[in-house]
Amino acid sequence: MKKIVVLTGAGISAESGISTFRDSDGLWENYNVEDVASIEGYWRNRELVLQFYNTRRRESLSTKPNDGHLLVAGLEKHFDVTVVTQNVDNLHEQAGSTDIIHLHGELMKATSEREPNDPRCIVDLDPAHPDIQLGDKAKDGSQLRPFIVWFGESVPEIERAARAVSQADLLLIIGTSLNVYPAAGLIHYTQSQCPIVVIDPKPVSVQINRQITFIQKKGSEGMREFYSLLGLDD
Repeated sequence: MKKIVVLTGAGISAESGISTFRDSDGLWENYNVEDVASIEGYWRNRELVLQFYNTRRRESLSTKPNDGHLLVAGLEKHFDVTVVTQNVDNLHEQAGSTDIIHLHGELMKATSEREPNDPRCIVDLDPAHPDIQLGDKAKDGSQLRPFIVWFGESVPEIERAARAVSQADLLLIIGTSLNVYPAAGLIHYTQSQCPIVVIDPKPVSVQINRQITFIQKKGSEGMREFYSLLGLDD
């Protein structure tokens, strides 16, 4: 069975109503990104960051996967599929994808501020009580924080993602500008004969000498065209 690796960014979840910051001058829900999405911002004002993600978490509970997510999941009927996502939502899981690598963490999980990548400290948050407050403790006794990889932090899952991409027979990129590293560098792990398909309504610059097919549409519509290219029914 041929292997498809799907690299997704904020664009695939935008159709589900999840806002992005790259189209709004560095603002995310009217906050400066460096204040709420960097490790420096967390240490400057932990309460602000915790409350920001509490709000995002509560909002996420009402979002549903769109056709783009569902069509990605549907590829598993025909291929060995690994989804590598830069998104922290769980819409790929809701849609039915079974092999997902979250490069930037997961919104519905929490961890230790002292050892954020220690598996013993990573916990699932209860959707009925999804907030993290100052004073909530991780298993190691430190403050509980969102299980999010912020700017200024390492990306622990990048090596696993690179291995998956290196095994791909086709790399499908959806809804990402390929401007954020190290995720953007994953294309360089593809084998020389691996075709690349890019779905995005805006032009995307792909810095690699490889066969590339551009589908300049939003995720759902682009995935339907991708299915047509492969001769599949959606």
